[in-house]
Amino acid sequence: MLRLSLQAMYLLLPAYLANMAPVIVMKWGVLKQLAVPIDRGRKLADGKELFGSHKTWRGFLVAVLAGMLMALIQRALLGVPFFSGLSVLPYDHALLIGFLMGLGAILGDLAKSFLKRRMGIDPGKPWIPFDQIDFVLGAYGLLALFYLVPWKLFWVSLLLSFILHVLTNHLSFWLGVRRERW
Repeated sequence: MLRLSLQAMYLLLPAYLANMAPVIVMKWGVLKQLAVPIDRGRKLADGKELFGSHKTWRGFLVAVLAGMLMALIQRALLGVPFFSGLSVLPYDHALLIGFLMGLGAILGDLAKSFLKRRMGIDPGKPWIPFDQIDFVLGAYGLLALFYLVPWKLFWVSLLLSFILHVLTNHLSFWLGVRRERW
């Protein structure tokens, strides 16, 4: 089970980094010219925003680039026995893998935000378990165009991602990085 858990976390590194990258870049205050809401404030007939003002082109772009960067690093690490033993992918097409996982992660997050707005859940308010696994579902959804994740690895990924997300959010709250625990 430990090996499967490590494989799941290793496989998801591009999605994990893609999920964190928009928040990190926002905190750094870089690429401000791209900090434009994806939905540009447009609303549907229900009067609610499509995604919300916090979903920006900057976040979208850096998420995809972060996924690609991480997959390139994983390809470079294939020469290290520990990492090659964890890898379930050959990373021959690392840029494609990173692109699919980074794009999938951010699209999963956008889809969740769209649904939260429709349900009247404010940005930043919890929607458990979707806040914790949206990016995983999106990343694996697009990765399926290239590689189908075995079911056991899929379920372990969801469980671990949920637990890690909750733990990192609580730690961030206690360190004063986040305003909400979730």
